[in-house]
Amino acid sequence: MKTVIITGANGNLGVATVKKFLSESYRVIAVDSKDNHLEFAASSTHFEFHSVDLSSEEATAGFIAATIAKHSRIDAALLLVGGFAMGTVAETSRADLQKQYSLNFETAYFVARPLLAHMQQNGYGRLVFIGARPALKPAQGKNVVAYALAKSLLFNLAEFINEETKGTNVVASVVAPGTIDTPPNRESMPGADYDAWVKPGQIAEVLEFICSAKGEVLREPVYKVYNNA
Repeated sequence: MKTVIITGANGNLGVATVKKFLSESYRVIAVDSKDNHLEFAASSTHFEFHSVDLSSEEATAGFIAATIAKHSRIDAALLLVGGFAMGTVAETSRADLQKQYSLNFETAYFVARPLLAHMQQNGYGRLVFIGARPALKPAQGKNVVAYALAKSLLFNLAEFINEETKGTNVVASVVAPGTIDTPPNRESMPGADYDAWVKPGQIAEVLEFICSAKGEVLREPVYKVYNNA
């Protein structure tokens, strides 16, 4: 049984991902500030929940160390935590940049850094970051500058990790979704073509593929999960 850490587990994508990985018989270690949307998993013997301040390097390192001590081996981490903000360059302050950097980059980096050493020692591991299409397409990023800049760093981080682990079975991937079909997105964009959006469950399928035996041969991957939006 593979053991996977899922951060942002209580969000729309997180809930779908927890469901998918439990259904595929993974041991799921869910991380978020709350677990009110994860009641369905509470009875599973392969599920545990932790409330961790992932913006704190010390708290995150302590959690990772304790989790490794308990389970001996962590096979994968799906780093789903993030936050969104609008703003052009003119509208984006230092505080805006720092907030998005903390939410979208540091929360992933603080988990990935200690896990990378653990995975290299074990000779196996999958680190999966959630990127964003505006980080790849300036025309879409120009009005979400702080968000796009922070997300762009995850693509660079994955490349650095894959260079460091080249020739091994430790791989960093980035999944870049298009518009995700969630209640908040529907509320903010009434009348949109929701069928063209990507569903959280569809992204969860991609995440599980990356961590499965079918994804063993993949190296340095970036997945553009846009559907038709």
